[in-house]
Amino acid sequence: MELPQISSPTTSLPAIFALLLFLYALFTIISAHRKRLPPQPRGAWPVIGHLPLLTAKEPNHTTLGKLADVYGPIFMLRLGVHRTLIVSGWEVARECFTVNDKAFASRPKFAAAQLLGYDYAMFGLSPYGSHWSHLRKIATLELLANHRLEKLRHIPRSEVQSSIQKLHQLCKSSDGGKKALVEMETWFGEIALNTIFRMVVGKRFTTAFEGSGGAEYRHALEDFFNLFTVFVPSDLFPFLKWFDFGGHKKAMKKTAKVMDEMLDKWLTEHRERRNSGEVAPEEQDFMHVMLSFIDNEEFSGYDADTVIKSTCLALILGGFHTTTTEMTWALSLLLNREEAYEKLQKELDQHVGRDRVVRESDLKNLVYLQAVVKETLRMYPAGQLSVPHESIEDCTVAGYHIPAKTRLWVNLYRLQRDPSVWENPNEFFPERFLTTQKNFDVKGRNPQLIPFGSGRRICPAVTFALQILHLSFARLLHEFEIGRPSEKPLDMEEIAALNITKKVPLKVVLTPRISTEVYE
Repeated sequence: MELPQISSPTTSLPAIFALLLFLYALFTIISAHRKRLPPQPRGAWPVIGHLPLLTAKEPNHTTLGKLADVYGPIFMLRLGVHRTLIVSGWEVARECFTVNDKAFASRPKFAAAQLLGYDYAMFGLSPYGSHWSHLRKIATLELLANHRLEKLRHIPRSEVQSSIQKLHQLCKSSDGGKKALVEMETWFGEIALNTIFRMVVGKRFTTAFEGSGGAEYRHALEDFFNLFTVFVPSDLFPFLKWFDFGGHKKAMKKTAKVMDEMLDKWLTEHRERRNSGEVAPEEQDFMHVMLSFIDNEEFSGYDADTVIKSTCLALILGGFHTTTTEMTWALSLLLNREEAYEKLQKELDQHVGRDRVVRESDLKNLVYLQAVVKETLRMYPAGQLSVPHESIEDCTVAGYHIPAKTRLWVNLYRLQRDPSVWENPNEFFPERFLTTQKNFDVKGRNPQLIPFGSGRRICPAVTFALQILHLSFARLLHEFEIGRPSEKPLDMEEIAALNITKKVPLKVVLTPRISTEVYE
């Protein structure tokens, strides 16, 4: 009987390799089955994924809300080569920003953040790491801390006063000195920009661009805001990074150069004033404060000048659109619900009267005013979708496996109109914050209401934004009767840009209700 032949090592290697390959494939399939991914809508296209779902026919938050109706409060899209997690429920959002807060603490890289944000030096757009942590600490403990805002409180006060006086003068010079038709978004924007510019660089926006190059700088700032919202194909398809379809990257580089020249000029002026000892501690704007903290310091590969300029630019970018948009929506909502408008004016008359102007010390007593602002932020959050996050490690959300490098969008618009939380969620009803939701705030502690975000990436300027919103709105409603141009309700159609804005400009009729003699 012949004995079986023993295979040589050479002939057995392919068989061993095939067995290992089979075992690896089997293990991968089993692991994938165990690591259940969130549901994905059907119909993803090759290469571009679910991108065709996000059309220009309606705002993205509306489309994503409709998908949430079908797939639930958590689902996954593939946008280009990137996985994108869409969260629309507060319970899931809470899990993202508590249990998985560190996992989702980073930001995805995209062209605007690189080309306009000083190569990701801008702390709001920086990836998670030592650079972001260091700057976040400075912003929270020094620039936007209560003690710093208290020292600079005279700035929003004087800017609101100046803008209110202009409205009184406009009424005096219009229609027999009784009333005036005013486009309010421009007025709100002027308050916001003048206040932010003075606090950040010590100059009013209306005077910051005087002299050589002023017109070019002003135009570059407008382009800066607009370019943050444009679609750049390489953001979703990195293999297209060598191409510039639409010329957006070229425009970003040009705008960034002009903006850098402007900031360089202001930084040089600040450094000269600081070295000459001209600036008293109580007169220090944010740029002065940053100079005292980080001049000649290195930040993970960025020099001090780059850090200062990018941080100042981030504060200007973050503060302008948010404040302007929210005040516009708040007034529009009030004018379309006369009962709420009358209730707010009665509150002002009760706690302030008509023989003086509203002071900051009055704001704590104006609880209905605060409720109006909260309700506006609920219905029209500062950004309809959260600033995108990106996971730095694998994690589990709502029982689903979320791989590292997954982008996260929280649909704030949908989350804050959840009918399981908010009764009649699409109705403007500030009273809810005096009754059933009276303990809710907008500072990230209540996951059902997070217009400024939550977790370690929450907007650090919440207190600053609310300060301007409350004071500007209180002064305006206290000193003027405000009416719609016609008996028809105001058009509330939305368009989505950097924030949700009104498609039709807000024009109102203003009639003074207190005398300017109270200023004397």
